[in-house]
Amino acid sequence: MAALIAALAASGCGGGGSTGTNTTRSASAQTRASDASRAAAPAHPATFGYRPLYQLLAPLKDPAFAVLGTGRFALLGGLDSSEVSSAGIEVADLHGVLHTASLPLAQHDAQAALLAGRVYVFGGGSSSQLDHIISFDPAGGVVQTVGALPRAQSDVAVAATGGTAYVVGGYDGTNWLKTILAWRPGSPVRVAGQLPVGLRYAAVSAVDGQILIIGGSEPDGTSDAIYRFDPATGQVQQIGRLPAPITHASAATLGQFVYLVGGRGNDLGSQTADVLSIDPRTGAVQRAGRLPEPLSDTASLSIGGGIVVAGGLAPTTTVAGVGELVPRHAS
Repeated sequence: MAALIAALAASGCGGGGSTGTNTTRSASAQTRASDASRAAAPAHPATFGYRPLYQLLAPLKDPAFAVLGTGRFALLGGLDSSEVSSAGIEVADLHGVLHTASLPLAQHDAQAALLAGRVYVFGGGSSSQLDHIISFDPAGGVVQTVGALPRAQSDVAVAATGGTAYVVGGYDGTNWLKTILAWRPGSPVRVAGQLPVGLRYAAVSAVDGQILIIGGSEPDGTSDAIYRFDPATGQVQQIGRLPAPITHASAATLGQFVYLVGGRGNDLGSQTADVLSIDPRTGAVQRAGRLPEPLSDTASLSIGGGIVVAGGLAPTTTVAGVGELVPRHAS
């Protein structure tokens, strides 16, 4: 299994008014609100300090994860400290784990997105690659299988924008995948774009209607590429490079910038503690902070003006810690 060899924010569209005039006014109001939000966002990337929060129920790496709103987030599946897949779902906030649920089977190497109030988990690995799309309702705790990907695939990355989840790359047991798949509840899966190279374990995050795809594992080794995917056109453009190749990292968006958290190089024990800011307009990369220890395979979630970092793999052990990257000032 691939993971045993190694290891976000959704937006919905509301309806318009009953007349053409009301619809136009509604769209104009949304545009003004969006413009105001961008104008209020910091023009420079933040620098972060780290504060520890609490411990998960057990050490965990490589979970699927999603922000639920109201300061909460979900961790789904993953690998424990013995490299055994987990079926657990933990719903937590900044103070601790609130409640738990279970996936239909133990799995890892999947990723998730929140769409219309529900978390959807895409693919993953168990004893082999999986093709399912699983729904988790955090309000009622109901878990069910609601669809399938075109092929079984693990090692995927997922980000959501405009009410649609985008499944980036992955591994089908033989091939590194180049596809970017699009899916929304009630619609079939479609191919929305193509990467220039097969890619696994990339970090992705949506920002201003587009998706940054950062690092990951290519067939020939770890990637340092930063791609920008435009769902409106289906185009993928390389906009920059990382200071060094990184895979098994995670990413989160705050304001106008995407932040890459941890990760590692080709070697299993080559984790980094670096937090990097990436400008999605230019691809410019700056150092933005450090974790208290080198980590890969974490969950990174933008919550309440900071970035929550949960679990992960240190060079010699899987960790249970949950902490927060807190902005200090604009650089």
